Amino acid sequence: MIPKIIKTEEEYEATLARIDELMAATFGTPEGNELELLVTLVELYEAAAYPIGLPDPIEAIKFRMEQLGLKQKDLVPFFGSRGRVSEVLSGHRPLSLAMVRKLHVGLGIPAEVLLQEPGAEVPASVGEMDWGKFPLGEMLKRRWLDYAGNLTDAKASAEELISTWAAPLGDFAFQQQAQLRQHIRGNGQTDDYALTAWRIRISLLAMEQDLPAYQPETINQDFAHELVKLSFLKDGPLLAREFLQKNGIRFVVEPHLPKTHLDGAALRLPDGGPVVAMTLRYDRIDYFWFTLCHELAHLALHQGEDGWEVFLDDLESTDLTDIEGEADQWAAEALIPGKIWKASSLTQSPTATGIVEFATKHRVHPAIPAGRIRRERRNYKVFSQLVGNGQVRKLFLT
Repeated sequence: MIPKIIKTEEEYEATLARIDELMAATFGTPEGNELELLVTLVELYEAAAYPIGLPDPIEAIKFRMEQLGLKQKDLVPFFGSRGRVSEVLSGHRPLSLAMVRKLHVGLGIPAEVLLQEPGAEVPASVGEMDWGKFPLGEMLKRRWLDYAGNLTDAKASAEELISTWAAPLGDFAFQQQAQLRQHIRGNGQTDDYALTAWRIRISLLAMEQDLPAYQPETINQDFAHELVKLSFLKDGPLLAREFLQKNGIRFVVEPHLPKTHLDGAALRLPDGGPVVAMTLRYDRIDYFWFTLCHELAHLALHQGEDGWEVFLDDLESTDLTDIEGEADQWAAEALIPGKIWKASSLTQSPTATGIVEFATKHRVHPAIPAGRIRRERRNYKVFSQLVGNGQVRKLFLT
């Protein structure tokens, strides 16, 4: 037979038969050379058709223990406790990435064996991230993570769960605050890990939206005035979402996590697409429109050329930076232009009837002028009947 690359099972069987005929051939003779070539061809075919699986990682650990004369107690530094050593070696607990890193370095077990993936390398750890500090319980409750186990096991595998969940965002997911140029408007008591989890969540939801490309400098005061006119219509917040999305601006609603005190956020995704996110922490129409315009202000005024600024806002906070003050002023102007507001009687002697008449004339929801009066006077007890209590959340979260 003429030696050639083996491609089928029939060719494989024929080659094996020919090898049997040549087994007595002398090395260096034409028959011996043919035998050597055919054996090589068979090995190539078998490697592709019948690959040998990677050793079981637990068996690999036990084998290494036997080689080094180690007892289970000697593995505590790799697993954390004697109980965890026993659970892993008995197959009742999976290896975490932290364990894999320690076993790979400390015992020299190949990464591909521990990870059960040919050619795999141990993933680098992410900075000084303490994965156990993420609000895993709440994240599981909200079904952000694809995990059916209990919270204890989730914490043991926190790095794998969270890093896999955030993987579509690449380096953006766990960039340090300084690298992201993250701006937090709040009371200084927010939980950084909860903020990071919420930011990842809204970014992932935003990435799911297939929108037209955003045109630079779309967001300006004229754009905002046109948007705010939608407040006059029934289901105005839903129409606002549609308006933004048709202009390439991703819009996400996700309730805030405990210890975040968030109202909204503005950021850009790794592809440059702008995102406005809202928590609807306060279920009022006036709060919705002010928060929306405040976040649009950040996109219009404060995004750098590389788009890495992230703004996370608690709009109740009175600890204002210049940037936050600018965003507040831009939002107020977008909702009701200053000239129109100053010319109205509402700045001096506001009444419920006057507010409704003003709103009708300027085609905005009465909650907008009512909210402005309450905010400027810092009196949140007046005109409560006009600010649209309980009228927003039901549109998005039902």
